[in-house]
Amino acid sequence: MKKFAIPQDLTKALHFIGGSRLNLLSPHKFMVMEPRNGSHLTECCSAERSQVEEAVLISRKAQKFWAAMPWLERGHILRRAAELIRSHVNEISLWEVRDNGKPIREAKADVLSCAETFEYFSGVDLSGQHIPYSDQDSRFAYTRREPLGVVGAVGAWNYPIQTATWKIAPAIACGNAIVYKPSPLAPISAVILAQLLQCAGVPNGIVNIVQGEAITGTAICESTGINKVSFTGSSSTGKKIVETCAKIHVKPVTLELGGKSSCIIFEDADMEMAVNGAMMANFFSQGQVCSNASKILVHSSIFDEFTKKVAESTAQLVIGDPLNEATHVGASISNEHMKKVKGYIDGAIKQGAKLIYGGEPVSVEGLESGFYLSPCILSGVTRGMTVYHEEIFGSVMLIIPFESDEEALKMANDTEFGLAAGVFTNDLSRAHSFAAMLEAGTVYINTFNDVSPLVPFGGFKQSGFGRENGRSAIEAYSQIKSVFVNTSKRLENAFQVISAGEL
Repeated sequence: MKKFAIPQDLTKALHFIGGSRLNLLSPHKFMVMEPRNGSHLTECCSAERSQVEEAVLISRKAQKFWAAMPWLERGHILRRAAELIRSHVNEISLWEVRDNGKPIREAKADVLSCAETFEYFSGVDLSGQHIPYSDQDSRFAYTRREPLGVVGAVGAWNYPIQTATWKIAPAIACGNAIVYKPSPLAPISAVILAQLLQCAGVPNGIVNIVQGEAITGTAICESTGINKVSFTGSSSTGKKIVETCAKIHVKPVTLELGGKSSCIIFEDADMEMAVNGAMMANFFSQGQVCSNASKILVHSSIFDEFTKKVAESTAQLVIGDPLNEATHVGASISNEHMKKVKGYIDGAIKQGAKLIYGGEPVSVEGLESGFYLSPCILSGVTRGMTVYHEEIFGSVMLIIPFESDEEALKMANDTEFGLAAGVFTNDLSRAHSFAAMLEAGTVYINTFNDVSPLVPFGGFKQSGFGRENGRSAIEAYSQIKSVFVNTSKRLENAFQVISAGEL
């Protein structure tokens, strides 16, 4: 294993192709801001179609060797990657904060989860099956699980290094190469990850990072050298990706899109757990979490008590410098996004919602140009309001009362999305009954926003299709070949001429 050190200058040469960091030149440039202080972090050129194709070509050449490597050897390399991540968690987390603005305590948890992900996929079972389909021992079939080839992936800005890991780890574990495009809002940690994987022993050309905006993503989706596309982002962009992948060059697609989740607090729930769960469902990463449950549905008998307690707990959250270990709430990804979230809050109040707490820009001493917004709690939200239906993607909790189980279920499923849902109750029979009836890819019982590399993650309805993590991810990044075998040394003539007398 080569010695790894975080590169000194990560504001230049942000493309990583064929094992080298590159400064690609193109007329399409984007600016990268540091959310924490609102300063200009760097500027980068978007990779154009020809540059993406060059990365794809390099990937295709390298992939054959990687796929032929014994899978146990690939597993050793992925485990070394996990070791390197753990030994550099503090330095990587620092850049994750600069890239994204989330609190350092959350960034460290994200980075450590990446180590767990590489560790899990280092030991996955890629074996096929033996199928004795005939009563003759000489006739049987078997299956082979084979790589797809080159994966094209487009990541999100809310969990930069985790999103990259969720796509890169299973892809390369299966013997694929990958061309990965981070979000232009948070492009840096993917480059760190690529260099770390190189030091762990991943051959040059297997993991390639191309930076860019829509022009780069389109080039990835349209490339005939790409065998699969995986995307995390908005539903509108996801629909365009599916259309492109169907029109230009048919290829499988995994989509992890938006969400508008609900968390149901029943009358028998433990109040402290319910309050903690509602905050977990709304305030991680400044609310910029696709699975967030902005709709907190609370039984009317405990509505006032719950609202009071969750407001008191929210008021205790520390808003401040994300690099401070004491900070709970960091910076929004951009000034534009902060204004968008604030617009949802103001719009809801104009439509009749009641402001319980927060929802105002915050000036952090020494970081006055940073993008800080206090967590918000609204009540009096009705079905006719915009915030009831649309994904806010910010720390905005909507507390909505319900009277019956039937009403709670109806409101929870009253959305075009289906990424997650949750219930808090001491009645496990009710909990499992609701888990079956909630229209969501992930259901949480007496917790919220848990993730694990062992457990599939993905959505129903307009939240996309396909799964990240778990065995499902291996199935998404590989293909099955069926092989029929005849060892009898004879084969009947199916076209033997039958004489008239034999009829």
